[in-house]
Amino acid sequence: MTYADWTIQLLPEYQSQTTFRQDFTIADAFGAKAVRDTYRRAFSEWKDNVVYLTELVMVLNHKIWEHYEAGRHDLAGVYNELWEQADHYACSHLTGDDLSYFYRVTD
Repeated sequence: MTYADWTIQLLPEYQSQTTFRQDFTIADAFGAKAVRDTYRRAFSEWKDNVVYLTELVMVLNHKIWEHYEAGRHDLAGVYNELWEQADHYACSHLTGDDLSYFYRVTD
């Protein structure tokens, strides 16, 4: 299995809660600017929802590897930058049960 074949649904006991994967896949076709815009809208709307923020971090991480393996290092770099921002935000702002959820799901 390659990263392109992987979906969040393949993770044991995890059901996708958002359309982030599809949203970013659409944005990929339009390049880095569209990816950044998709991130900006998703993050600003959902950064206070631990489940959606967690899934956003997971999708961004997957997209890094998807593009890296496909030789699209420019998009992999964009996704890495966005993943770092979202992951840092989650690790810095989540507390208690929310932080435990984030670590459990992303581990």
